Amino acid sequence: MSNLPIFDVAGSAMNAQSVRLSTVASNLANADSISGDPNAVFRAKQPVFSAEPVAGNPALAGVQVEEVTESTAAPLKRYEPGHPLADAQGYVYAPDIDPVAQMVDLISASRSYQANVEVFNSAKELALATLNMGR
Repeated sequence: MSNLPIFDVAGSAMNAQSVRLSTVASNLANADSISGDPNAVFRAKQPVFSAEPVAGNPALAGVQVEEVTESTAAPLKRYEPGHPLADAQGYVYAPDIDPVAQMVDLISASRSYQANVEVFNSAKELALATLNMGR
């Protein structure tokens, strides 16, 4: 990204939190979706992060999104025989997504993203101040 490793660290963290925000948004958007087939129910997504060494400075580590996994939780089964998507026994299936937990994750990801924006901006200001010292 640049010659300053702090920009690489902050940039990788912002990218990881952006993926996290996207998965939370997807989970919340589908929290109330239902299906007549338990195998076709939306599965909550969760990113998996790992530390990534910063080139040129082994003391620093950024973050990398290894993969985005799907929940293995069983869908919620509700008896709604009048629903158009109900199966032959009258059941519909919904994803096992806790909207409150997703909102907590959303707030956490948003704050982490904002904190890394501040790190990025502070590093930029310090770099500019250093360049201006010679003038």
